[in-house]
Amino acid sequence: MRSEPLTPAAPPEDQAALGPGADLEAVARKILLDQLTGQARSRSELATKLAKKGVPDDVAERLLTRFEEVGLVDDQAFARSWVQSRQAGRGLARRALAHELRRKGVDDEVARLALQEVDTDQEVESARALVRRKARTLHRVDHRTAVRRLSAMLARKGYPSGLAVSVVREELEALGEGADEALEDC
Repeated sequence: MRSEPLTPAAPPEDQAALGPGADLEAVARKILLDQLTGQARSRSELATKLAKKGVPDDVAERLLTRFEEVGLVDDQAFARSWVQSRQAGRGLARRALAHELRRKGVDDEVARLALQEVDTDQEVESARALVRRKARTLHRVDHRTAVRRLSAMLARKGYPSGLAVSVVREELEALGEGADEALEDC
């Protein structure tokens, strides 16, 4: 009697491909591990992904709890990491970061704690760097338009209007752009 060696096949991408006898927990575990490969995700994002794939709520809850216990899912670490990378990389202010964390399903208290790590001086310096970088592209527009565009850019990044106006004024003055005249018109 000759036996063929058993070689495990790669698991299919979704539950429907596995058929009715599939182990839902194994499928859900694979979905979670695939989602966590490459970048951290919030518990809410993972729960949404499992629901879209048709994983029953009780299986999803059990696995997500287990993944939290072993440290693979950690909303506090996710929020801190998200805030650090988005603030440094995109120059986002606390308000925009809070909005993004809310969209990611991070609890408000967890988000608040992560946002406390953003230093006010660091936030102002990020705004200045954004204005300096953008101002270089505005040398052919009038002062009023430059002020409006720079202030709007900072507003989109979540900076309060008072901070935006003062940073734009100071940076344009430093560049010798006559910001006072433009700011008086706005």
